[in-house]
Amino acid sequence: MQSQGTQSVDDMSRSFALTTKLDAIVAWGQRNALWPLPYGTACCGIELMSVMGPKYDLARFGAEVVRFSPRQADLLLVAGTITEKMAPILVRIYEQMLEPKYVLSMGACASSGGFYRAYHVLQGCDKVIPVDVYVPGCPPTPEAVLDGVMTLQKMIKDRTPRPWKDYWTSPLLSGGSNAGLPGQMFAESGRVIGALPKVVAP
Repeated sequence: MQSQGTQSVDDMSRSFALTTKLDAIVAWGQRNALWPLPYGTACCGIELMSVMGPKYDLARFGAEVVRFSPRQADLLLVAGTITEKMAPILVRIYEQMLEPKYVLSMGACASSGGFYRAYHVLQGCDKVIPVDVYVPGCPPTPEAVLDGVMTLQKMIKDRTPRPWKDYWTSPLLSGGSNAGLPGQMFAESGRVIGALPKVVAP
């Protein structure tokens, strides 16, 4: 037997209908429940910590469930310098992430190598993995990182095509006996990803 309160709720629920597109409701859930994996290697990693803190509170955007396992994350936050020796590990982490997966490159070093124009530093993580949003700065401000997350949310909402991800091939699987070596990785991934458009957060 239903109580009076339960009966009134049931009656009210029958008095209206919610109509939407399945894609729209799925996109709503995806953009408001991003599970980030922070790949912080330098000072940008410290700046990322402040984004997670109470002042800027990334939880407002549904991205506070930080996971340190790629199998439980769908947003890779690359924050800091990536050396050539780290490149195969970064690719492996990206490959193990859940679909649909997204990448946010935070700061000058992750986006372009920064001021480390040297043989041992990867000149942008987009040489080996597809990047959806770039956040400029050295280090970027927490507001800029939040803007990058909101830009990514808008991309998910609008179902923005991502050809840089769709045509990406793992550099670890190409190149025969040299597969996995940084020089080979750059040659293969640069051909696939290099000239495609990407969204840049202001």
